[in-house]
Amino acid sequence: MADRPEFQSPELGTMNVAPRKVRPMYADDHWNSQPWYEAPREDPDIPEVYTYTDAISYDPGDEVTFHSTSTARTWRMQIYRDGLHPETVHEVEAIDGVFAPTPKDAYRNGCNWPISHQWTLPADLKSGFYRVVSTCERPNGIKFVQHHFFVVRPTEKTRRAKILMVLPTGTWTSYNDFGGANHYFGVEGEQRDEPSPVLSLERPWTRGIVWLPAGAPRICADPAPEMGDAPRYAMKEWAYANGFGQYYAAAGWAQYDRHFVLWAEKEGFELDMITQTDLHYRPELLDAYPCVTIIGHDEYWTWEMRETIERYVEGGGHLARFGANFLWQIRLEEDGKRQICHKFKASQKDPVAGTDKAHLLTSAWEDHTVKWPGASTVGVNGAHGMYASWGGFAPNGQKGMTVYRPTHWAFAGTGLHYADIFGDKQHIFAYEVDGLDYTFRHGLPYPVEVEGQPDTIEILAMSPAVLAEDEPEGEGFRYYVRGSDHEGLVECVTGEVTPEGLAKYKYGSGMMVHMTRGKGEVLTAATCEWVMGLKRGDPFTQRITRNILDRFTAR
Repeated sequence: MADRPEFQSPELGTMNVAPRKVRPMYADDHWNSQPWYEAPREDPDIPEVYTYTDAISYDPGDEVTFHSTSTARTWRMQIYRDGLHPETVHEVEAIDGVFAPTPKDAYRNGCNWPISHQWTLPADLKSGFYRVVSTCERPNGIKFVQHHFFVVRPTEKTRRAKILMVLPTGTWTSYNDFGGANHYFGVEGEQRDEPSPVLSLERPWTRGIVWLPAGAPRICADPAPEMGDAPRYAMKEWAYANGFGQYYAAAGWAQYDRHFVLWAEKEGFELDMITQTDLHYRPELLDAYPCVTIIGHDEYWTWEMRETIERYVEGGGHLARFGANFLWQIRLEEDGKRQICHKFKASQKDPVAGTDKAHLLTSAWEDHTVKWPGASTVGVNGAHGMYASWGGFAPNGQKGMTVYRPTHWAFAGTGLHYADIFGDKQHIFAYEVDGLDYTFRHGLPYPVEVEGQPDTIEILAMSPAVLAEDEPEGEGFRYYVRGSDHEGLVECVTGEVTPEGLAKYKYGSGMMVHMTRGKGEVLTAATCEWVMGLKRGDPFTQRITRNILDRFTAR
């Protein structure tokens, strides 16, 4: 590739700065009392452009249709394959700006903007993640930049890797608030203050999911608080101050998956790529690969996605999961263009409740109606892990993992001993984690037997986690999540909120586990922040990851 032109990042320079405007600040202003979502200004005096595509993944040779709205006279589109060596694949100069209003229910029913451009993908285009960058100039000379993406799937002709990377786009969608709502908050309901159980993929992605500047805070208490310090939520404060989505740090390519791709490509691991939508509708894509991997935050899955993974592993496949928070069932409709999840209100609001399709209830996998523990698929459960190392969730807790079975092949060549901690300086154990109910025998952890949970699970390393924030009082203390998730999840799993249920699920652990299933294997490093061990150069995390990928690809 000596003749490849030097890549020029379209993100260079100052961008997205609105005209200065003085406004009052009130003493009770707070990011948590004023939740925000991204939407176009629709002001012709402040030019902007927003774009989305008619799908999130394509085969080489497919036509991509772009839908846009713009208050600029003209704007520019650049598309590049992101990775260790970014490569521009398509550019269009001076697209005429056409304004279209954004519907009030765009988050639910899509934006329905006009077609701005169409492009037929080259027949030999490599599988991967392609950023779509839409840019226009403002009168003050500062550019406005908006990011979208699509994925190119591998085909028999373009397949080149032994590892198939599945992007957790169900989780990305659940946190995407563009147009007014996601699965966590929004403008639904009579008071316009409720999340939406229905989300459209025919809209842009909120700022921060596709692209982030270096140094954007992560969900981790860094630095750890000193005694008496008020709880901090740096990612929320930064997003509020800089015009990014309030959940940018919780999910997305920029926060998680990209870090893994950069490390893997540098290490010589080639990756082909699909989305969870492809996993749902095109299960045959997995069959050509000895290893499937999923990274970061994969909280939301459909029933069909899980069936595909279990069939793949039982047939001899290998799942390397460097991520966590396996918690909610979703449903996809309209060929994947709509995502459904009622979460804590599923038993009252989901149309399948009380029907012969109640197993598809969009609630927690451990819900007393669904009863399909995540451990069946990935070896751990979201309900027995949850939060670590931020806010009021053990902010001074351990930010690495304690080794319990150092002779396991995953630790080969690391020199780690029983009770050693790895990844602590790099903060690999933070935000959300998965675990199991467990017991100790002779100093070693063992899973407690649970119906539907494989008996081949082996706990290799672990650290404590909690489901509710501890709330010691202090000067100026304000907490964020508090106990809301704790109570909601207990009600999902047990059917009611009782002191016994709250006590049973308040404390848990995040775990690294290995299990066999049929002819295949699963290795889960169940912490969202595992990628920080790769990015920040922890030799133990890097060696463990190489061991897993080498074994699973027979490299």
